[in-house]
Amino acid sequence: MTGYIALGSNLGDRGRYLRAGLSGLAATGLRPTRVSSVWETEPVGLPDGGWFWNMAVEITTTEPPHRVLERSLIIERDAGRQRNARNRSRTLDVDLLMLGDLSVADERLRLPHPRMWERSFVLAPLAEIAPDLRNPANGRTVTDELARIDRPTRIRSLGTLDWCPTVLL
Repeated sequence: MTGYIALGSNLGDRGRYLRAGLSGLAATGLRPTRVSSVWETEPVGLPDGGWFWNMAVEITTTEPPHRVLERSLIIERDAGRQRNARNRSRTLDVDLLMLGDLSVADERLRLPHPRMWERSFVLAPLAEIAPDLRNPANGRTVTDELARIDRPTRIRSLGTLDWCPTVLL
């Protein structure tokens, strides 16, 4: 099954944490098949937080959604992420955006990610690797949704991340 994950970091060596996220995905069976460039974005909801580096990753997996979530949380924890409060600066954020055409809504997971369609820091990297991916709620593509955002966050492409492409399967 094909899925999409957003990676983000705004603490410490952001590039190192994004590489750790990519390596963690590959090591846990969530095989990266396409990776966006890195986008630097202003923090949303973090008045004193540093700017984020964000990426989007297409994965393939046979794992069910809650198992993908569990693996994502382990990758975050291994990168030093502390989940003791919402909207805090973080070493690594690993968010499952979509997994196939599955829809999930429970206390631990919502798929598709409920706020992905309103966030330019998610949609800009995602448009690089899946511009024609559609919002199941309205049929618009990632590219269309990105163009519709009224007040996008400040965002700029930093280019590709130096990461071993041989891990891509």
